[in-house]
Amino acid sequence: METYLVGGAVRNRLLGLPVFERDYVVVGSSSDEMKRLGFRSVGKDFPVFLHPRTGDEYALARTERKTGRGHTDFECETDAVTLEQDLLRRDLTINAIAQDESGNLIDPWGGIADLDAGILRHVSAAFSEDPLRVLRVARFAALLSHLGFRVAPETLALMREISTPDELGTLSTERVWAEIDKALATDEPATFFDVLDGVGAGQVLWPEITRSGIAVLAALQGKVPEAVQRFALVLHGLGAAQAETICARLRSPRKTRDFTRLSGELYDDWRREPELTADEIVDLLRRADAFRQPERFVALSTLFDRLAIHHGHHSHHAVWLRHLDTARSITARDVAPGLEGPQVGVAIRQRQVEAIDGTR
Repeated sequence: METYLVGGAVRNRLLGLPVFERDYVVVGSSSDEMKRLGFRSVGKDFPVFLHPRTGDEYALARTERKTGRGHTDFECETDAVTLEQDLLRRDLTINAIAQDESGNLIDPWGGIADLDAGILRHVSAAFSEDPLRVLRVARFAALLSHLGFRVAPETLALMREISTPDELGTLSTERVWAEIDKALATDEPATFFDVLDGVGAGQVLWPEITRSGIAVLAALQGKVPEAVQRFALVLHGLGAAQAETICARLRSPRKTRDFTRLSGELYDDWRREPELTADEIVDLLRRADAFRQPERFVALSTLFDRLAIHHGHHSHHAVWLRHLDTARSITARDVAPGLEGPQVGVAIRQRQVEAIDGTR
């Protein structure tokens, strides 16, 4: 039984990047032996186990044979599978490097050379058997773009071949969103959408997203840190209804869906702050649910501020935060005593309007 560190941990160490997870491949063992050693089986379709002490993932070396369409129809074999065979089934050469327990690197498919050259290259023609790899490569392009990595032309060609409705249509919305979510957390998420647009996958998965939306994200991705802000950027200009339709189709989290809808609904009015009456300002704050979710409103206003400046408009961010603070300072204690039920809310709203009017 031999154990090797594989995948992202090896890749990141060689690139000088932080290592967050450690995955291992086990050669010369079996499921029964792993269980006897105290490992807990967690793989539904593949022989994957968790270490009893560290919780790290250990997978038996395996080969895979495609049995149908999509990225889940595979038959795996673990008997007498070598390390080189296991590494051959992986997506990219930079993810097909192993390290033994003595620290020696095993690199049968040229991953180290591609790391040095900054190239994302598929390991074998079997790459095209799994359409999810189209999104994974785009995500790695976003993750490593700041280091100058680019996708190899021959890999882009394979990605184009499988970026069809028949192939990409087999992916679950959960898997698609998981890749989007990870890409939004990288330094350059626009690269993810750009690569997918270039191979035709974007037109299949989200035809509404335009080159201009990707360009806006590319220009502002370094100025808005939150994933919800970045996704709203790439949908900027589509309108609230269309953006909400995309979110529903992708089954994005409720937080993302609400934020994206509000960004589409409120941006134009936010930018018109000097023209709005105090009553309209309070109305916008209430539409944004800013009194119950002030942090979200700050994130929205920050996004609007970056967009406005990008398009050559004035910034109103500080003014909107002042309006929010002013309105939130009004409580039931500030209205006439003796009011009950809905009357209290009406009175608070009127006092908020008066307070904001007094600051302008």
